[in-house]
This record gives sequence, C-alpha cells and structure tokens, in this order.
Amino acid sequence: MLSTTRSSARRASARRLQCLSRSLTTDSTTSQTVLTPPLPLSKPETSKPRQSRLHPRPRPSVLHQRQALPTLPASFGRNQVLPVPDSTRALLEDIVGSFEAPIRYAFAYGSGVFEQAGYEKQKDKEDRPMLDFIFAVTHSDHWHSINMQQHPGHYPLHARVLGSSFVSKTQELSPGLWFNTFVPMKGVNIKYGVTTVDSLCADLLNWRTLYLAGRMHKPLRIIKDDARVRLTQQVNLTSALRTALLMLPESFTQRELFSAIAGISYSGDPRMVLPAENRGKVENMVSRQEDQFRELYWRLAQGLPGVRWAAGSKSVEQDTSPHARAAHLKKLPEELLKHVHQRAEGRGPPREADDCAYWLRIAGDKELPSILESEITKIVRYPATVQSLKGIVSAGVAKSARYSVAKVSKWWKGTSFLSSS
Repeated sequence: MLSTTRSSARRASARRLQCLSRSLTTDSTTSQTVLTPPLPLSKPETSKPRQSRLHPRPRPSVLHQRQALPTLPASFGRNQVLPVPDSTRALLEDIVGSFEAPIRYAFAYGSGVFEQAGYEKQKDKEDRPMLDFIFAVTHSDHWHSINMQQHPGHYPLHARVLGSSFVSKTQELSPGLWFNTFVPMKGVNIKYGVTTVDSLCADLLNWRTLYLAGRMHKPLRIIKDDARVRLTQQVNLTSALRTALLMLPESFTQRELFSAIAGISYSGDPRMVLPAENRGKVENMVSRQEDQFRELYWRLAQGLPGVRWAAGSKSVEQDTSPHARAAHLKKLPEELLKHVHQRAEGRGPPREADDCAYWLRIAGDKELPSILESEITKIVRYPATVQSLKGIVSAGVAKSARYSVAKVSKWWKGTSFLSSS
C-alpha cells in the first residue's frame, strides 16, 4: 500500500515538472518575441532632405545647353565683306594666321589695305604704308601671355619684364586697346591692336568711346569673322547712317553722306588739332573708296524710312520732317542719346510730360546737327587722348618717336596735297 502511494506521488511530481518545463519553455519563447527590437520606420517621402554638401541636389546628367547666339543667315552682313586684291588678301591672312594665340575676330584697315588719295602706291615693300590690324580676343591676359612667348620682340622691354598682367591692365584703360607698332612680319611693317570681344561689341552697340566703332564705320577687310561681332557691327553701321542723315539736309550727294560718316570718329581726336594726322584724311579716303562706302551703306539705307537712294544714283534724298527725324533720333546709340538728353534739359517741357512732343521738339530743332557734332566730339576726345598717351607705354619711347615722325610726315604730305589741289 505504501509503495503504491509512493509511486503515485512520483508520477504526480513528474507530471508537475513536465508541465512546469512546458510553461517555462512557452514563456521564454514569448518573451523573446516581445523583446525583439522593432524594425526602423521608413521616413515619409515628403520629409525635408537633410542639408549637406550635396544640397541642393546635383543637376541631372542631361544638360540643357543654352545657345548664346542663333545661327545667322549666310547672307546676313554681306555688305561688310569688302573685296581686296588676291595678293593683299593672301598677305593679310598669312599674317593673322602666323599668330599662335587664339584670335576670334580680326580685320585690317587703313591706307595699306584700301587706297587713299595723296598717297602714292609703292611697289617697293620698304616704302609701302604700314598695315593696320585689330584683333578681338576672349581673354586678353591669356592672349598676351602666349603672344609674348611667340613674339617677345613685339613688346617693349618694360612690358616683357612686368608681364602679360601689366599689358592686359593697361589695355583695359579706355578705350580698351593695346597696340604693338612697327612690327616687321612677312616682309612688311604692321601695327596691331588687341581688344576683347566684349569691349568691341559694347562700343559697337553703345558708342561709349567711339574709338573702335568709329574705325569700323569705314571700309575694312575682315580676316577672321565672328557672328556676334558681325551682328553688332551691322547695328553700328546703321547707327552711323542714322547719325549722318540727321546732320545732312533734305538732298545731298552720296560723297557728302560718306564724308559725314567718315568724319564721326575724327571729331574731337586730338591728332586732328596737332600735326599728327592728315587734315584731309576724310576727303582722301572717301574720294578713292567711294565704291566700298556704297557697298557698306546702300542696302542699309533701303530699309530706313524716308530715305530715297536709287540703285546707280549718286544723289540721296530724305524726309526731314520732325516725325521722320524723330524716328532716326530715337534709335541712336545709348551714349550719344544720353548726351542729347542732357542738352535738351531745361529747353522745353520734360520728357515725362509728353514723350511724343519731347522727341518732336528735339527732332525739329534747327540746331540738332550742331548739337550732335559737339556731343560726338565730347565722346571721342577723352578716350582718343588716353589712347595717344598709352601709345608711349605700349610702344616704348623709341618706337613712339618713330611713329610720331611718320604721322607728322603724313600730315605734311596731306597738307601739300590739299594746297596743290
């Protein structure tokens, strides 16, 4: 009986241990499930991005390039391309092509390219007139650095010592040019001025200095073309034509028109007062280059209102009513218009009172031609004087003296030519 009771007790105890073991096993499993750390919650898509070195986010890999200037039609500005003899063209292109520094726009001008009266055409290379060039570049400091390595003799000693930074800083002074003169290349002497495309286009559009724009009113030979310069040059030529028309009467000859245009850049030039430039330069130029001037301006005149200039005719007529002249006046370059507005102050009702009446009053003023001439003189005088002084720095004392002697010689020849004619 006792043994039976003990065995029952052992079985009951075993069952309790088994149940306890199952209970503990179940609790352990449950606790492990509860204690497992939760997965991190994903941030909503609308959350603010974290600021970092990459914020804002980088641009997409697909680039949307903006075209700086639309492609010009092939026939646009064809009036600017003036023909020269093949031998002259080959020489000009050979000279410009010999420069390793990149040139965006280049042209040649002066009596060495187009014939002028009063200068005998010399077959001997030593007696030929100096060839004049203008080079428009992108970065002047970089350009002069390369050019100094290739052509150190083109620069005076102090410029080579001080380096291209000095040259480019000096170039930036109004009107924005650096000239190297009396440079022997390809068997001839040349003078070349270096400017930037930005400075060139700004002057062509606004006439801030009229130094470069004025030179480009006259016939020139383009050697390296640039679409941006070609576009702004067309504006410059049209501005010169409008200005000349405002200074001329109702009827005139084409030679009178060309003389008025060519004389714009010489108004206020100190060289015309001193014996440093041929006093009859405008007349000498127009008399031998009348065909080139006509090529530059005849087509442009056909698009201006009130101008009558038939093909093959040397006579020009224009509408000189205040309304017609006001149409020209409103489209003059910014710098010249600013000077005209200053002269108009206090001489009548302000522009704010009646814009139309304001323009008609100025356009109908009989003194308008003299006002334009005097204001153009003011624009030209300062930059022309500064550039003349810069010539001593850019050329050096020896070359400056040589260049001055050559200019005085031209002045004397021009004076003798005018007195004999």
